[in-house]
Amino acid sequence: MNETADILTLARQAHRAHDWTTAAAHFDAVGAQRLTAEDLAAYADAKWWLGHVLDNLRLEAAAYDAFLADSQPAEAAWAAMLLGIFHLGRGDVPQGMGWIGRAGRLLEGAPECPAHGLLIQVTEVEPSLRAGQPTAAVDAAQRIRALGTRIDEPGVVLLGVNCEGRALIRAGRVVDGLALLDEAMVAALDGRLGPFISGSLYCHTIASCHEVADLRRMTRWTDLTEDWLSTLSGVGVFGGLCGVHRAQLHVLRGAWEEAERSALQVVTDLDAMRVDYAAEAWYVVGEARRLRGDPTAAQAYDEARARGRDPQPGRALLQLQGGDAAGASTSVRTAVTAVGDDPLRRAPVCAAAVEIAVSAGRLEDARAAASELAQTATMYATSGLEAMAAAARGAVLLAEGRAEEALPVLRDACRRWHELGAAYDAAGTGALLAQAYRTLGDQASAAAEAALAEATYVRLGAHRPARGDTTPPDGLSRRECDVLALVADGRSNREIGETLFISDRTVGRHLTNIFHKIGVTSRTQAARYAIDHGLSVTR
Repeated sequence: MNETADILTLARQAHRAHDWTTAAAHFDAVGAQRLTAEDLAAYADAKWWLGHVLDNLRLEAAAYDAFLADSQPAEAAWAAMLLGIFHLGRGDVPQGMGWIGRAGRLLEGAPECPAHGLLIQVTEVEPSLRAGQPTAAVDAAQRIRALGTRIDEPGVVLLGVNCEGRALIRAGRVVDGLALLDEAMVAALDGRLGPFISGSLYCHTIASCHEVADLRRMTRWTDLTEDWLSTLSGVGVFGGLCGVHRAQLHVLRGAWEEAERSALQVVTDLDAMRVDYAAEAWYVVGEARRLRGDPTAAQAYDEARARGRDPQPGRALLQLQGGDAAGASTSVRTAVTAVGDDPLRRAPVCAAAVEIAVSAGRLEDARAAASELAQTATMYATSGLEAMAAAARGAVLLAEGRAEEALPVLRDACRRWHELGAAYDAAGTGALLAQAYRTLGDQASAAAEAALAEATYVRLGAHRPARGDTTPPDGLSRRECDVLALVADGRSNREIGETLFISDRTVGRHLTNIFHKIGVTSRTQAARYAIDHGLSVTR
């Protein structure tokens, strides 16, 4: 008996010290049937942090029953809330909502406690945010803050602050919202909060930064989250959630092999615990593979879709990469419709829509998508959105034959991408910048930008489709497409001949055939046609 008591004492001490491995081992030695309700809750907690999801669910349910038997409704409600959240994370909505309903009934008329705050978040804040009702979410978040103040629970107060910040962001009050997120996170950094609340604050903050494409903030909070996780003996779900966000940043910076490795590890860790993040991880794998030209990208997008993650706009961009500009155009148009009215969810789809529409020669579609993206960037004014909007506007201006107007816009976009460390996006914009310089007759600047873009593509191992990957439009031959692309880049007949190792006379004959096939009478018109149809050396 004394030995059991000693082991329990060690288990409790280890749990208080967040030494989940030791705590779980000592609780294992005692056995669940000998544990109090508080011990069962601690045992379940240790198992959760160690990633043992089925053990956690079994022990948390036992703790719930024990708390009820001991007439501790507040503690039972907290256990029920955790069970609801964990089941929802696994994609089991019926069980998740069932447990949350139990918690709600227990809390009716009960003295105020932290479980009330968690209940408001799960049943009011999050549904309001998903439904596009930020005002209702702000009201609910402020009630969480007020509750935390009344019961003197700093963690509940900060939960309310974080929820209000996310709601304000959705309402377009980005500066105010991000300030609240930062405020909550600074308080979390001092280590006085419980690890579950701290982890929740970290993950909600990083996810919000990613949603609004505030890439600098996202990077900083991801770094700090990894520092915090490194102090724990087990990281539970939070390690996987942070891993997804780190993989997203790897994709942005061109570290695609590392992004895929990180994301696949997240799938291994979270597929049984957080299906939504496992789905996002598969999407990241799809992006990393697409950008490297790996044909199995389609399979990764399928895995994301099977877990509830819309595979757009990646799948449409994959179609474009495969040479199906028309199909990609159709796919991305339906994706814009399907994503709904939320401007933040529409932004990455609009950015892809511009690229696809320009390649497909659908300039009206490109203009509309770029215009919407500009409005979103103006509304939210974050680093990533502003870079996307500038790149999209520059691409459309160039496609319209307005190289002089496109030049400063593309230069600004390049600068923004470079500042964010987005090497691939900077290279793509730099390739367009080279095209603008050539159109304006500045061959030296064009060559420098094109060389820089190509060097970046080579360094990253990026896929660049050969012009032979697509069927030429209007009956043009492959060689005629080569000639037309060089015309669009501002080359003379002599320069075209030197590039393609053919005579000036042969270049002239090709141009006569090209003009006839596409129905133009001048090099300027031919260049415009090439741009509209995505036929460019630097595309």
